[in-house]
Amino acid sequence: MDETTHGRVDDPVGGEDRPWFDYYGPSVPRTIPELTEVSLGELAAAAAATHGDAPAFSNLGGTLSFNQVDALATRFAAFLQHDLGLHKGDRFVIQMPNVLQYPVAFFGALRAGLVVVNANPLYTTREMVGVFKDAQPRAILVLANFAHKVEEVLPSTSIEHVIVTEVGDLLPQPKRTIVNFVADKVKKMVPDYHLPHAVPFRKAIALGRTERFTDPGVTLDDIALLQYTGGTTGGAKAAILTHRNLLSNQEQFMAQIRATLGEERQSTIIAALPLYHVFALTVNCLGFYRFGSHTVLITNPRDIKGFVKELDKARPDGIMLVSTLAGALLDEPTFKDIDLKRLSLTVAGGMAVRTAVAERWKETVGTEIIEGYGLTEASPVVSVNPTHIPPRIGTIGVPLPSTDVRVVDDEARPVGIGTAGELAVKGPQVMRGYWNNDEETSRVLTEDGWLLTGDVAVMSEDGFFTIVDRKKEIIVASGFNVYPGEIEDAAMMHPLVAEAGAIPIPDERAGEVPKLFIVRRDDSLTEEALKAFLKERLTGYKRPRVIEFIDEMPKTNVGKVLRRALREREAASQD
Repeated sequence: MDETTHGRVDDPVGGEDRPWFDYYGPSVPRTIPELTEVSLGELAAAAAATHGDAPAFSNLGGTLSFNQVDALATRFAAFLQHDLGLHKGDRFVIQMPNVLQYPVAFFGALRAGLVVVNANPLYTTREMVGVFKDAQPRAILVLANFAHKVEEVLPSTSIEHVIVTEVGDLLPQPKRTIVNFVADKVKKMVPDYHLPHAVPFRKAIALGRTERFTDPGVTLDDIALLQYTGGTTGGAKAAILTHRNLLSNQEQFMAQIRATLGEERQSTIIAALPLYHVFALTVNCLGFYRFGSHTVLITNPRDIKGFVKELDKARPDGIMLVSTLAGALLDEPTFKDIDLKRLSLTVAGGMAVRTAVAERWKETVGTEIIEGYGLTEASPVVSVNPTHIPPRIGTIGVPLPSTDVRVVDDEARPVGIGTAGELAVKGPQVMRGYWNNDEETSRVLTEDGWLLTGDVAVMSEDGFFTIVDRKKEIIVASGFNVYPGEIEDAAMMHPLVAEAGAIPIPDERAGEVPKLFIVRRDDSLTEEALKAFLKERLTGYKRPRVIEFIDEMPKTNVGKVLRRALREREAASQD
């Protein structure tokens, strides 16, 4: 497939070697049309021009229309340009959960020509320093709940400007004051911090209103996003995603989804995954936004009872979640009593859908869970089960329009149908490479543009793909990638740890969780003490659930931890 300057991927060969075309719905094209916008900022403006005063995003009882999102984003962009003096290409960190400020800040930063760096709010200060030192951002927007961590790391970073927002900042009065007061004073969710030069978000918007936005001349091939995925050796590693990558991927995904939702009325979509996760970002913040859906942002999906109340109130047409969250909803007794008659689309990303969860969901809700597949390096969506036919549970469906997928051997040569090999992807959504990391880039991108995913898959004769194993040793915990090397590096910082090896173990809720094997320098080190040590260094989903002390770490002849042997040891212990 060849990419034109406008982001369209042509089909120079017929569909005979792409049998998945037979499973495209009647309105799904083989290739996406020419991109009509040249930047994500233009996407926001185009959505406002098309959908106007219809509700775009709702959260915590407040709603922003498409026009309001566009206007606020423009003001924020003007503030970033004129008051902070940021220029095209400067990196800008957004560190917050799903609140109304996220899409405003995201589109505003991109409109100003900045490169957005998503930072998980649950990052430890050590993780924040790693990301910030690599990305070299000039500014950050952070939710006040996490501003104390920014205060701590600020001297070790390149950050010149801090903008702080409170959870209710874009809610109408008096709800804004009440929500912010409860979060700070009643629930004590905002630890004390001292950032005397920080600019409040609402002040930034007010200042931007008095400035004239200057078009920075963003193009399709400019970088839009540095999306961090971790690294096999524990270091920070960011996929470089351009405006072309993200615009293309939202168009590819929505090509499969539009017909399911229909356009007779505005659809309501639940965004249960955080927008700092690339799946929710591309699908909810871009795809459904451009389509004109009303997206309900769930700030804390772990509050299952509260989440169920939001679902009951919203009466959604679609839900984007992960398998573990679907399972948690099914386990909540009140879930079966709410009205989900309008729900026609449930898409699970981030991790494999458990068969038991899929069957229970169909029985309880009446509709199927649609499983797809993606990875950060592909913006992220690669394939999805067609939505006009019953899904094939256990498969990742068929490739999206303008996407080629094949299964290859260790020399990147295609293997036969039904033969296991590494999944390789080619299309306009594939990243440019890793930021400041040519070595890692060369490992995953071939000279002719194929992305080697590290996942082992097989293709059926009719073009459906199934993931059978992972070539990379990534642990997928509740849809989030966890790299064993990062856990091992953190553990090795403890003076009583001699060697460390991390592997995935199955977990009923999270799918997988890390288990850590440790060779101690001294028997006085306990599991409880090491877990407490790691709590200060790793985000919750990265922390090992189980730690096992062993006498000797299996290693290769060059001294690398042999995680395969650890997995075999674990499997034998379960027999």
